[in-house]
Amino acid sequence: MTPFSYARAGDTAAATHLGVAAGAKYLGGGTNLVDLMRETIERPDTLVDVTGLSRTIEERGDGSLMIGAAVRNTAVAEHRAVRERYPVLARAILAGASGQIRNMATVGGNILQRTRCLYFYDDAARCNKRTPGAGCDAIDGFNRAHAILGASPACVATHPSDMCVALAALGAVVHLENATGARTVPLVDLHRLPAGRPEVETLLEPGELITAIELPQLPCAVRSTYRKVRDRASYSFALVSVAAVLDRSDDGMVRDVRLALGGVAHKPWRAFTAEAALRGRPTNEACFRAAAEAELADAAPLRDNGFKIELTRRTIVAVLNELAGEAA
Repeated sequence: MTPFSYARAGDTAAATHLGVAAGAKYLGGGTNLVDLMRETIERPDTLVDVTGLSRTIEERGDGSLMIGAAVRNTAVAEHRAVRERYPVLARAILAGASGQIRNMATVGGNILQRTRCLYFYDDAARCNKRTPGAGCDAIDGFNRAHAILGASPACVATHPSDMCVALAALGAVVHLENATGARTVPLVDLHRLPAGRPEVETLLEPGELITAIELPQLPCAVRSTYRKVRDRASYSFALVSVAAVLDRSDDGMVRDVRLALGGVAHKPWRAFTAEAALRGRPTNEACFRAAAEAELADAAPLRDNGFKIELTRRTIVAVLNELAGEAA
């Protein structure tokens, strides 16, 4: 392992002051960053420990929920307001990892975890995300788990987070802070598609720190769920996942719907096209399938992952059928 220095931040101001230094990385639970350091993919000069920052979940007067970035994933999944008002988020976290990992992983770290592409982890392989300009061996290699939406000739990796898929569906807002001030970014905009710069994964500026995640008041989210399709029943990364919120009127029409997909793109993929196709339509399987097909019209499969298109269609339809049945 490459030598590094360690500093523990007592508050956000101290963290952002330390984090602005070249070669500094913020350390939460370390469930991804430490693995990457062992593989020498990440080589920080300084680790800034931010686990002592906000670990509270606040129910606010406007009905929103503010979750501190240092809150452990287990605490989020177990929180009464999350389970009752945003069940899709609790289910996504529980599907994401074992209890031991959930007990360590933080909300901020989960959002910023890096791809699990085999070629990214293999320093003998060409990877533009790890070494810009090197090429992408996944495109002509073993690409069964790779992206079908939003990819580019530079990178076909997928984002690994389950939690982020649920946050995208819920319209979560990310609160950021650096040494010069604070700002907010919708979670759906935080992660970048690869285009020609896959090594630039988010909109974060140097030294910028995630301080909290805000879940807006969304009454219809009480009818929401998360489904993850994977190769084995034990914990593994999604081939396809769907986070869905469905609001059905008394006459059986879609009043509102929120959909996000995991395992299919370089970022948590909000299915805006499918949502638009569903609003005002009947809650039946034909409409659900038509909306899924509209969302996947631009899917570009690789040699080994064409099955993901039909798998995504079927998973969207199954999840919406489940929620429509609950609403009947």
